[in-house]
Amino acid sequence: MTLPPPRPKEGGILHLLLLGLVFHLVYIGTVFDCYFTSPVVNGMQRHGLGHGPAKRLVLIVADGLRADLVLSRKPFPMIPNSPDIVAPYLREVMEKKGGFGVSHTRVPTESRPGHVALIGGMYEDVSAVTKGWKTNPVDFDSVFNRSSHTYSFGSPDILPMFAQGATDGKVDMWSYHEDEEDFTRDATALDTWVLDQLQTLFRNASTDVTLNKQIRNDKTVFFLHLLGLDTTGHSYRPFSKEYMNNIQVVDDIVRQTESLFSSFYNDSETAFVFTADHGMSKIGNHGDGDPDSTRTPLIVWGKGVRGPTPDTIPSSHDDYSIPWDLMHLLRRDVEQADVAALMAALVGVDWPVNSVGVLPDVDHRRPGYLVDADGGKTKAELALVNAKVVLEHYRVKHENKKQHALFYKPYSYFAREPDSVPGQSDTAQIEDLISQRQYDDAREAASRLIKNSLEGLRYLETYDRTLIGAIVVAAYLGWIVYGASAILIPSTNAVAAKRGNIVDILAVSLLVIFWTLFAVQKAKFTLYLYVVFPIYFWRQALNRSIGQLSTLFSGISYVDLIVKGIVVITTLEGMVLAYTHRSIWSVGFVVMGLVWPSVFWPKEVRSQHLQLLGAWSLTCLGTAIFPLLDVNKQESVPTLLAGGVCMLVGGLGGAKIVILQLEQSQRSMFRKIIILQIGLLLASMIVTVSSVSNLSQKRGLPILNQIAGWILLVIASALPFVLRLSKPTPESRILTFFLGFSVCFVILSISSEGLFYFSYSFTLFIWTEVETVLRAQKHRIQLKQDDNKAETGLAATMEEYRPQMDDLRIAVFFLFFVQVGFFGTGNVASISSFYLEPVYRLVPIFSPFLMAALLIFKIVAPYIILSSVFALLNARLHLPPFSLFLVALTLTDVMTMTFFFKVTDTGSWLEIGQTISFFCVSSLLLVWSAGICAIGEVLMSNTTMHRLSKVKQS
Repeated sequence: MTLPPPRPKEGGILHLLLLGLVFHLVYIGTVFDCYFTSPVVNGMQRHGLGHGPAKRLVLIVADGLRADLVLSRKPFPMIPNSPDIVAPYLREVMEKKGGFGVSHTRVPTESRPGHVALIGGMYEDVSAVTKGWKTNPVDFDSVFNRSSHTYSFGSPDILPMFAQGATDGKVDMWSYHEDEEDFTRDATALDTWVLDQLQTLFRNASTDVTLNKQIRNDKTVFFLHLLGLDTTGHSYRPFSKEYMNNIQVVDDIVRQTESLFSSFYNDSETAFVFTADHGMSKIGNHGDGDPDSTRTPLIVWGKGVRGPTPDTIPSSHDDYSIPWDLMHLLRRDVEQADVAALMAALVGVDWPVNSVGVLPDVDHRRPGYLVDADGGKTKAELALVNAKVVLEHYRVKHENKKQHALFYKPYSYFAREPDSVPGQSDTAQIEDLISQRQYDDAREAASRLIKNSLEGLRYLETYDRTLIGAIVVAAYLGWIVYGASAILIPSTNAVAAKRGNIVDILAVSLLVIFWTLFAVQKAKFTLYLYVVFPIYFWRQALNRSIGQLSTLFSGISYVDLIVKGIVVITTLEGMVLAYTHRSIWSVGFVVMGLVWPSVFWPKEVRSQHLQLLGAWSLTCLGTAIFPLLDVNKQESVPTLLAGGVCMLVGGLGGAKIVILQLEQSQRSMFRKIIILQIGLLLASMIVTVSSVSNLSQKRGLPILNQIAGWILLVIASALPFVLRLSKPTPESRILTFFLGFSVCFVILSISSEGLFYFSYSFTLFIWTEVETVLRAQKHRIQLKQDDNKAETGLAATMEEYRPQMDDLRIAVFFLFFVQVGFFGTGNVASISSFYLEPVYRLVPIFSPFLMAALLIFKIVAPYIILSSVFALLNARLHLPPFSLFLVALTLTDVMTMTFFFKVTDTGSWLEIGQTISFFCVSSLLLVWSAGICAIGEVLMSNTTMHRLSKVKQS
């Protein structure tokens, strides 16, 4: 079935493509504006009790420590002769000195937001990831800033952000150089360095009168940041012997630290808090909502802290804590921001003004962490302080929203007294209960006020969610309609020109109305930008479609159209489901490789192209294996080398075929290029085996290996762009790209990635052959009748392009290959799915952006092949550049809208992290692939197009 020909120029396609890219990039921000807003507000009043049981506080953060591996009995059974208790001193503390539990972190489970939650009591805006979690995207208060003085020791990635935000030079810091964060060396040295600096500080204080006086002041805080476990976990994974040894080192540091404080101060006035900023997944990564990344240990002891408490009924334990063998003792879990409230209460400082943490002792029904020294009065007073701190958040945001929002409606709980200050009567009631010594009732009332204040705060932070959601729906639907109309409907229409004036007036009026409302409410700038897109899209679509719909669908079977539309939408929703059920990608390959040829290919094609059918089915089934593999891979040199051998054999076999298609004058140069690329591939295999051997035996990364790895990667990747034939065929160009990026899939692979790259690339090339044969068979094209076009190699222009229903299927296939290019190597839509071990072969020193760049480079490689193949397919089918991709870009918003409405900010952190990741990945992959497709058109632009204009006959 052929649809009516459109009339837009090719420049119109490029305009539409660029507009779509900008739209998708901008609208990624909608999920953050809709679900996540910065918790920091200004002008808030400080609150605090003014005194605490402890004179000083020691915060020890073991960066990247999983709760189960430090709390469990026999946590490393896979390691021969591993100890029953890995951290004996911390175990003694839990059983004899203090309280323990799990501190639940929030996504993203990275060091910076984790420390901000622990020390500032707030959950930082996730947009801070764009700054590498290093500098303050917003100013925030902290326990350090409220102390009389804070002495901090540890990583240069963490300490400066708290010193930067401190007033009056209250925070001193000692940190090692960034080059010390070497993933190939023993990371326990980073932890012992911290202890050495603390010992040096105390030695200096014994001879420095000023320092000695300062260090003995009340409300002093000491912060020990131990980075070793995070570095060790990234290098060797959490269940390794190295990680176990590092836990033992940390345990000893905790023991020596307590002994050091006892000796120096000769008193028992110190409170200790031991915890972690985040955990770690099985493969040694973190950053998402993986449960093992969100569960961190919390152990508190010392002055003002209760001792071990018998477990309650019902039990505080669950299946997760059964291996701890601590069922007889109370497990008291907290949210990560609650730790800041606990520290402020222990040392008696004002609470950070941005804190949303809840002191565990506010709940009178369950034991917290504080000693009950005066019948509950102090705990009741602390509960009141906690309520005032959180209520202050709501009050300030309430006043701000009330001044600017039209038809403002406050949170229902505080709407009971519309003319009074929110919560004023509640705080007065709590104060009365305290004065009447009804401490449990006061804590109950404070708990209720805190709960309603947090819910009210959440209500105000998401106040504009409905509006943003409506704009998003209008925009994505508008884009779909606009994209379809641009492809199918002529752009020049006299009737549309006359009626378009009305549409233009309506569009401008809507824009003015929305912008005026936003200006009155002093809304975010992003809202002004968001609303432009749906208005523009619907204006363009209406102007095009007026008077054209009847002619557009004339002669088309509506039943056929509806059935195929349902099939397409079902397929797209199946891809949505595949984000959480990876086996669906394999099902898709089976359908494409077996069902599609058997049911939908013409009999003539099946009978005349048996070899092509067999190759297509075989490659699809081969590629279908990879999504079924476990994402938690172990480093396997034999598998890695197997991938290298397959790429080597595939390159040689392809070169043997391609060289016969080249002109005689090009063959010598092509042989030299292929020989050079094969040599680079072999060299990369040798260097990688050597690097893996050195790293696994803890000898570090030899400098020669590092230099050789970089040279091989850079030269191999650049070679296809530098050494080029003067008259290349598309096949020769694709083959050189394939071999060029094969080196990447040796050096930066951990297991089967090279095998996937080989199978995926071969499947893509066979796909172009299949589509070419099917299109020729269906339309009986006799291309050799047009000798002029065959010689010039030009694809059809938009003036000649007639969209067909097959284009829709091809676009869906393209979407499928785009997704599989990302997921097929074992990735899931989260940062924890990317393996860091291969990166250490090139970057042994911690460098987050360079490491991320290498991981992204590895992901890009399959898309270079996809882009080149797609450009080849466009040319063979005589389609304008980007035409099929434009169809795909329009279709993908069915997926994007689905993911937008699946985003949640409630439930487990795993659910929250995944929903955010899925939406962003769905949007970015298509934006990414658009850029790759543009590159593909450039890369394939000067190939000999006479081969593209002829259909091969078996």
